[in-house]
Amino acid sequence: MATWRRDGRLTGGQRLLCAGLAGVLSLSLTAPLELATVLAQVGVVRGLGRGPWATGHRVWRAEGPRALWKGNAVACLRLFPCSAVQLAAYRKFVVLFTDDLGHISQWSSIMAGSLAGMVSTVVTYPTDLIKTRLIVQNMLEPSYRGLLHAFSTIYQQEGFLALYRGVSLTVVGALPFSAGSLLVYMNLEKIWNGPRDQFSLPQNFANVCLAAAVTQTLSFPFDTVKRKMQAQSPYLPHSGGVDVHFSGAVDCFRQIVKAQGVLGLWNGLTANLLKIVPYFGIMFSTFEFCKRICLYQNGYILSPLSYKLTPGVDQSLQPQELRELKRFFKMRKLKSKKPTL
Repeated sequence: MATWRRDGRLTGGQRLLCAGLAGVLSLSLTAPLELATVLAQVGVVRGLGRGPWATGHRVWRAEGPRALWKGNAVACLRLFPCSAVQLAAYRKFVVLFTDDLGHISQWSSIMAGSLAGMVSTVVTYPTDLIKTRLIVQNMLEPSYRGLLHAFSTIYQQEGFLALYRGVSLTVVGALPFSAGSLLVYMNLEKIWNGPRDQFSLPQNFANVCLAAAVTQTLSFPFDTVKRKMQAQSPYLPHSGGVDVHFSGAVDCFRQIVKAQGVLGLWNGLTANLLKIVPYFGIMFSTFEFCKRICLYQNGYILSPLSYKLTPGVDQSLQPQELRELKRFFKMRKLKSKKPTL
């Protein structure tokens, strides 16, 4: 997940709204690529034409265009509690890793982010499992009619622990994810031949995309096994469409390598990598546009179409302080216009 530098000119509610809208829009517009990734990981896509375009075309013809967005509503609903838990956990881990002088190393900061992401994923894991089940099912003959129906059905048929099937892969996958983040960060100055504090906006965007590509590639085998474990169920047609039979996470690794070779652990990686640039591009641009609207409403800029500052406005003031200052000058102006006897 991308993070932005905190802007004191926005209220907490405005920041949450901007981030939420950016996340929902980026998830929705890249949902067909996410669907192609999950179907390839689970093994529903077999034979020739296993690329993202062929997968999307096959789903479109078989189930209709709406099927390309299967599970997206759950992913969008999951975004808000997941982000809230991740932010709260990140703050706790930062405090834990900060030394007596108030400093925190880059490695500790990356670890704090990775652990916070892991905590938020574990807390909201049932919704991720349900998203996978909704993606692999046939919309014309659905086993689940939505989030609540899927939750109650899985709980009644398979038990509460079934909602956390594969959660251990989230914990193990955090290790290569953190290692990939550190690897990219340590080489940024060599890549751009300059200090990090002088990177431009396009350079920072490229850094986010590069870090996402490296970390997701390294942790992708764990995600593949997790998806197969999430989808597998004796109560679903064809056991959820999983292409190998296994009894646990370790056995799933073994069966994938035995049946498809080591590269079988990276099935769906192409669609996943293709999603990175549009996902973060939409996220950053949407966040910035929503931010400009909020700054315009708060009185810091002249137009939501640009960042041209409002003359005479102290940009260091908090929104509440700026409103109180405007109210003070307005009352003062009214008093000066009041007629005297």
